[in-house]
Amino acid sequence: MDDNFDKLSLAPEVKEYLPASRPIRHPVLWSLALVLAVLGGAILYLLDAAKASPLLFGLSASGVFALSFFSLGLIYGVLKRKADAEISDRFWRHMRDRIPIGRLVTGPSGGIVFVNQNFFEMFAVDSSDSVRSIERNLSGIDAERFRRIRMKAEAGEAASDEIAIADPDGLQWRNLSAFPVESMPGYVFWRSVDTTARHEMEQVIREEQDKLVDFLENAPVGFYSVDENGKFIFVNKQFAEWLGLSSSELIAGGKTLHDFVGEEIPAGTPPYDCFGRTATGSRGEVRLCGADGTLFQAFITQTIAPVVEGQGLRTRSVVRNLTPEREWEQALRQSELRFKQFFEKAPIGIAFLGLDMQLVECNGAFRQISGLASEDGKDGDCDTASRPALMSLVDEKDKKALRDRIERVASGVHLTQPLEVGLTGAQSTVAAFYIRSLKDAAGEGAGFILHAIDMTEQKQFEQQFAQKQKMALVGQLAGGIAHDFNNLLTAMIGNCDLLLLNHGPGDQAFADIVQIKQNANRAANLVRQLLAFSRQQTLQPKILSVTDVLGELSNLLNRLLGERIELEMLHGQNLGHVRVDQGQLEQVIINLVVNARDAMSGGGRLAIRTSNLESSRRLLTQSDQESMPPGEYVLIEVKDTGTGISKEYLERIFEPFFTTKEVGSGTGLGLSTVYGIVRQTGGFIFVDSTIGKGTKFSIYLPQHQPAEIVEGVHKAVVFDPVDLTGVGTVLLVEDEDAVRLFGARALRKKGYKVLEAKGGSVALDIINSAEEPVDLLITDVVMPGLDGPGLVEKVLETRPDMKVIFISGYAEDSFRERIGDVSGLHFLAKPFSLEQLAGKVKEVIAQ
Repeated sequence: MDDNFDKLSLAPEVKEYLPASRPIRHPVLWSLALVLAVLGGAILYLLDAAKASPLLFGLSASGVFALSFFSLGLIYGVLKRKADAEISDRFWRHMRDRIPIGRLVTGPSGGIVFVNQNFFEMFAVDSSDSVRSIERNLSGIDAERFRRIRMKAEAGEAASDEIAIADPDGLQWRNLSAFPVESMPGYVFWRSVDTTARHEMEQVIREEQDKLVDFLENAPVGFYSVDENGKFIFVNKQFAEWLGLSSSELIAGGKTLHDFVGEEIPAGTPPYDCFGRTATGSRGEVRLCGADGTLFQAFITQTIAPVVEGQGLRTRSVVRNLTPEREWEQALRQSELRFKQFFEKAPIGIAFLGLDMQLVECNGAFRQISGLASEDGKDGDCDTASRPALMSLVDEKDKKALRDRIERVASGVHLTQPLEVGLTGAQSTVAAFYIRSLKDAAGEGAGFILHAIDMTEQKQFEQQFAQKQKMALVGQLAGGIAHDFNNLLTAMIGNCDLLLLNHGPGDQAFADIVQIKQNANRAANLVRQLLAFSRQQTLQPKILSVTDVLGELSNLLNRLLGERIELEMLHGQNLGHVRVDQGQLEQVIINLVVNARDAMSGGGRLAIRTSNLESSRRLLTQSDQESMPPGEYVLIEVKDTGTGISKEYLERIFEPFFTTKEVGSGTGLGLSTVYGIVRQTGGFIFVDSTIGKGTKFSIYLPQHQPAEIVEGVHKAVVFDPVDLTGVGTVLLVEDEDAVRLFGARALRKKGYKVLEAKGGSVALDIINSAEEPVDLLITDVVMPGLDGPGLVEKVLETRPDMKVIFISGYAEDSFRERIGDVSGLHFLAKPFSLEQLAGKVKEVIAQ
């Protein structure tokens, strides 16, 4: 160590490391013990000598004591200098190794004259190095900083700076300062403090600040700060975007807070406030306006920051844009409204039930089904405090089944099939109940949800379908029977006519033949009624006035009713026209009048009224639950004051062969015939009856437009028997031998040449091979093999001018669609008489 180092004055911070004064330790104690031991020996010697010479003892004792004090002083001086040297050495060792500040002293040549352990550890140098070795270990800007410090110190100026030293654990920061020693030119005192911990802390603080700034910048809410003049000091990215400008534009552009308030600001409001309040904090909704004029509602929480000395007023404000929230609220309201409308307008009934089976809430369809809706269609008691019990709405007979179903659902059984129950409302309603259990958030039972479907109309449709099936089967049976009967009756009636040609009134067999023919005609009438019921009779509809038809019938009806029953006819004004078969309409009226007469055996009044009716809704008939569509109709009402019809009979009055009369008093086909004719005409019939007051039949016939030609009421044309003869070749095709033989004999007697065929194929061969052309083809419709329509189609391919008469026990409509609208085709319904056959043949050939 340099000798001049002792001249250095200690730095103030070093004094705290000086060791305190300590007592003399082991070497001093040993020296003192030695002196005492010598003195003790001398004293013992003198005590022995004193016995010989007291004077010598005195002088010797004085010398010993003087020598002892001198020895003790000498020993103390030596020991103290040694202790001071030890203290000095300990101090500088303390200075070098234990002070947490690195110390370095360099001489005029830059050599190191002193370095402590801390400086060595900081810069890895010792007394054998020079200060430039430190500089060489640094790089870049840190080497430049060290060089700048060194040069200033060598020039006599103090300098300091932060230097980073590379380390495997990362950068190590040192605060290095150097200043010249005034009393020793050329000497520089270096001081180094480890600031790595401070730098790391500052780095952590910077990172946290960056995170905070990043949070503020990218937060979904707005942050801003303005001064006392309302100018922006800080604006985060989100708030700037809402205002339509960048943060820099808002801060540097001189914009103020009031520039963006989109509503009137109260007078006296400070520039930094937008609420008009003088408190140190405020919050509330404000309408803001962006740079592009876009308005948005915002909720601002504003506080005034504590005033710092030298700094003016500052605000700290948080902004929440309420536009998305309002949009969400609006969307939620719309969703709730849609759900409410979905719930309320659902076509099926929906109800929420508590665990006590009381109704909590229900929709309009459920109120309608259950009868809770009032007459004006408003809500009933479903949503009120009364909360009606579900069981109070159900028929007594279905309550047990409903309780069982609810118990099973509550126990966790999943049932997919509905439970049909009757309801106790004003109308006889049948509903299908679907019941599901509801759970709360804890999975416990919270009640039930009930879906109810009105099954009343479906039940009616099922009844309608069953009734239609029954009617179809009866009609099919009646039509089949009628066809076979018509063939038999045609042969019976025709052969009676042939017999009457040979037996005059004076003949004994004449009366028998007439009786046979009359009964055959009665049987034919029954068959016609069967065909009317099955809607398979042949109609000849024309556009007629109902008023004219009833006017023609009035005299007949009066005779049918007799003197004890009063007939009253009331016709509506400007009555529409209908398209009906006149004879069939007359048959309907006559049948109803006869039934009314039988119900008023003691006399009464029968009223027949007509009117126009425009129906705006579908009506259900009592007969088979068919629905009458809306439209314009002519209504014919036949009302009597008779005994009435019980409810159990009303459902069956249109069934064929159903009658309440005694055996032999009626066939039971009267009302079934009425029903068949009305329905085949396209109309509908209703019946309303009260026991003891009478019955009313209402017939609805579709109106036809006035532009159509109205044909007058006519009577059937009857040919004079004298005029039934004719000439020509006729081909008669009939698979029923009796009918074919009768027809051939009848036409031959009237002068025609008749060719016979039992089937369509044979008839086709006859036409192709006949020597003379066939003038008229008469064919049955239903035949084995090639039937009548098929035969006519083939014949018309080669003989388009061929005249054809179809004969059948079925209605003409059953095959007319198959042939189409072909001219020259005619129809004659079975059974027919000789006169009818001959007249039809003469009429067609003459055309």
